[in-house]
Amino acid sequence: MDRDSGPRVPKQRTPIQSDVVDLRFSVLGPVRAWRDGELLPSGSPQQRALLAALLLRDGRTATSGELIDAIWGDEPPSQALAAVRTYASRLRKALAADVLVSESGGYALRVRSDALDLAVAQELTAEADKARAAGDRGQARSLINKALGLWDGEALANVPGPYAETQRARLDEWRLQLVETRLDLDLEVGCHAEAVSELTALTAAHPLRERLRELLMLALYRSGRQAEALAVYADTRRLLAEELGVDPRPELARLQQRILQADAELARPSEEQPPTPSVTRPAQLPATVPDFTGRSSFVRELGDQLATADGSVMAVSALAGIGGVGKTTLAVHVAHQARPHFPDGQLYVDLQGTGNRAAEPETVLGAFLRALGTADSAIPDTLDERAALYRSTLDGRRVLVLLDNARDAAQLRPLLPGTAGCAALITSRVRMVDLAGAQLVDLDVMSPEEALQLFTRIVGTERVTAEREAALDVVAACGFLPLAIRIAASRLAARRTWTVSVLAAKLADERRRLDELQAGDLAVKATFELGYGQLEPGQARAFRLLGLADGPDISLAAAAAVLDLPLHETEDLLEALVDTSLLESAAPGRYRYHDLVRLYARACAERDEQPPTGVPRAEGQGREAALSRLLDFYLATAARVFAIERPGDRLVDHLEPTGDAGLTFTDRQDAQDWLYAEANCLLACARQASTGAQLRRAVDLLWAAQNLAESGANSKVYESVAFGALEAARAAGDPRTEGRARTSVTNVHLVAGRYAQADEEAAQAALLAMSANDPAPVYWSDNDRGIIAFNQGRSPEAEEHLRRAMERSRADGNLPGEATALCNLSRIHVVMGRPEEGIALAQEGVAIYDRIGHTLRLANARFALGIALTAAGRHAEALEQLLEALDRFEANRQRLWEGTTHFRIAQAHLSARRPAQAAQHAEQALAIGCIGGDRTRGNVLITLGKALDGLGQVDRARACWREALSLHEQSGGAEAEEVRALLSTPLSTA
Repeated sequence: MDRDSGPRVPKQRTPIQSDVVDLRFSVLGPVRAWRDGELLPSGSPQQRALLAALLLRDGRTATSGELIDAIWGDEPPSQALAAVRTYASRLRKALAADVLVSESGGYALRVRSDALDLAVAQELTAEADKARAAGDRGQARSLINKALGLWDGEALANVPGPYAETQRARLDEWRLQLVETRLDLDLEVGCHAEAVSELTALTAAHPLRERLRELLMLALYRSGRQAEALAVYADTRRLLAEELGVDPRPELARLQQRILQADAELARPSEEQPPTPSVTRPAQLPATVPDFTGRSSFVRELGDQLATADGSVMAVSALAGIGGVGKTTLAVHVAHQARPHFPDGQLYVDLQGTGNRAAEPETVLGAFLRALGTADSAIPDTLDERAALYRSTLDGRRVLVLLDNARDAAQLRPLLPGTAGCAALITSRVRMVDLAGAQLVDLDVMSPEEALQLFTRIVGTERVTAEREAALDVVAACGFLPLAIRIAASRLAARRTWTVSVLAAKLADERRRLDELQAGDLAVKATFELGYGQLEPGQARAFRLLGLADGPDISLAAAAAVLDLPLHETEDLLEALVDTSLLESAAPGRYRYHDLVRLYARACAERDEQPPTGVPRAEGQGREAALSRLLDFYLATAARVFAIERPGDRLVDHLEPTGDAGLTFTDRQDAQDWLYAEANCLLACARQASTGAQLRRAVDLLWAAQNLAESGANSKVYESVAFGALEAARAAGDPRTEGRARTSVTNVHLVAGRYAQADEEAAQAALLAMSANDPAPVYWSDNDRGIIAFNQGRSPEAEEHLRRAMERSRADGNLPGEATALCNLSRIHVVMGRPEEGIALAQEGVAIYDRIGHTLRLANARFALGIALTAAGRHAEALEQLLEALDRFEANRQRLWEGTTHFRIAQAHLSARRPAQAAQHAEQALAIGCIGGDRTRGNVLITLGKALDGLGQVDRARACWREALSLHEQSGGAEAEEVRALLSTPLSTA
């Protein structure tokens, strides 16, 4: 028996190297050899068996007898020795004379240690072991993945002989051990959601391997699926009892008990002491100002409070005061001084509490969790789950959280740490009287002495000493507000020809201070007036008009549209505003206002963008014209994106005309990048324009940007804007606009799976569009109502709607509309038991999309064709179409359609009696999400349950079905009866 046949892959020695040629060999797959990158002929199976036996002997000599035993075993042919010599001669010619050598009555290979893929995999695994021992789990995971990537199918594939059979089994076992190690590392770094799909498939392939079951239970538990985790244990216990007559190993039983007890330690990796270089210690505090002045009593009070975080309670301090009073400056200064008390990091966020769109707690928690080292895939969706994970992540750490510009206590509560050792420092314009346990600090304006000291530090002692009284007048005119003082002093410091008296005289003019220099949001206006008054006319106009837009920031191209200027002139103006600190550069080519500066800019626009009394407004002037140009820019550009993604679709021909040509794109990727980068600004523009004469274009903008409704990331915002636009259209009494708005709202309801509401909106949209002689919404409505009727089980009615959609699309010359209707009709024929007709219809749709070069909707067509082929039992063809659809949806960033396609791939695998693959894709559908909301999720769970049932995991299958039943009962789905039937079936036959 060869000593290489132990249970683990041996450590290879470094053989003698050959300097003649560059040879490479593989045994982790088919046995192959390459010379200088060229694949060499492998010869007969027996010749490959000889090569494999020599490669796996680590450079040691194999006698002829040993090689005969390796190739033929106990029954060698009569001419076996001659055959071995022949194979060796052929290999020597193919490789090189000094590579395959004869010695001691046998043969040996002399190659470099890294020439064999197995040796490379062993070296990578050894490095991974070292990295893991050092606590660097990320590096260990990466190295294991590289090692696994060297496999190309089954090791020693199609190599005959007993030696190859033994080695193949050994290498397969080693590969499975590596997979288990990598999955263990996946769970340790927080990738449990992704691991569930792979572990489900592996437990199906290796049902008696308890370590895989243990990892699956842990992954499910950490994904919030406790019932399924417990069901895995029940399935395992029953399987082991039936197959082997034994109980699960103690580790598995202990894990079950910990899950039953909801052990909090299971919610985080077992190893929580990563090496120093990989520890994520956020340091997000903004820079403190070098000229911080005064506030000594507040600094001492807040510092003492934060120091109590060392004790048994969490410290929470909340600063309140009017805008510009210096809350953020004080908080940042105190936080920097307190950093030694919080060695595990400092988090910071501007909660934008003074704006129209305050930061959502779930969004902030997502950013915090990422900053603390949590993988994106491990961040849950709901606010409560994110808050719980956030508190768990902070447990045992000493972290300071600075929550700036808060709106109210409700926004803050999910963001507070939950344990001693951490602290929160809060700023807000309102007193947080309903924030339990918080130390409330009311921050007032500076004393005259502190205000003068701050002014002096910025302007310089020499200038202030020479005009002390004028300087006191300046800080008094600023109302002793730190922000106002800082801006005034900075302007004076930048203008060496000014005296302090000149500045004081300017501030003394109340017309320039807007009369309101006291408490309230507008108290700082006079300070901004100083900067605004020094602007050139073009700069001042840009400052006023750009502040009108509601978006969180604005791109250079959008700003050029607002100002009606070329890009280079616009950029010069915006950079000048950045230099005066009236505008911030958010990123290259993007700009934003501080919230107070935006309010001031709008006040300036209201005051300064009015024509003189009795003088008519010239075309293109004023606030309304600026916002109209912005809307034109977004509508024209969104229409270009739509046309690139949906060539031949006549929707763009039915949109309202615009005065802006919009941006042009070199390819589809650039167009998509623009749409998703501008999503928040575009939707803010649509919301802002949903009034008056701009309403029609606002509604058309939503129609042209409908991809945002299906993207997942922007769906909720799109929905909110669409509902607002519909209300405005209804109030305006404009049938054409209301019909289009209802078309967008129909799509919103369809994405969410609210079919009854979608049907009502689609019916109203069609009636309104027909009354306004607006053809496109009519056939869109027909198509949508066909989809709705199909999903509600009304197939004859669905077919009627879809045939009308097809005819009306043809009449309008809309080929994509015709193709869409054909593909949806295909689905109807499938459910009515006519899959071959369904295949033909879907193929017609695919042909149309191929002909016009459609990319996105071609994915929908292949999706429909895949479903029809599945119903016809043509599973290989179905999977080919569905996988092609999946690739296209991924390329077009249609995340919800990706999930839905994984669901259909799962159904195809299930129909083909491949439950392991079905379960894997169903898990991916659950992780991503699907079109159709909870109803589709319920259907995915039904499919996952059937796949698990087919794998013998009955308890976990029933856990899936119970969750599906709950979802379908809530949504009123007809599938509830199917689930009840599944749950009522006895365990042995379910």
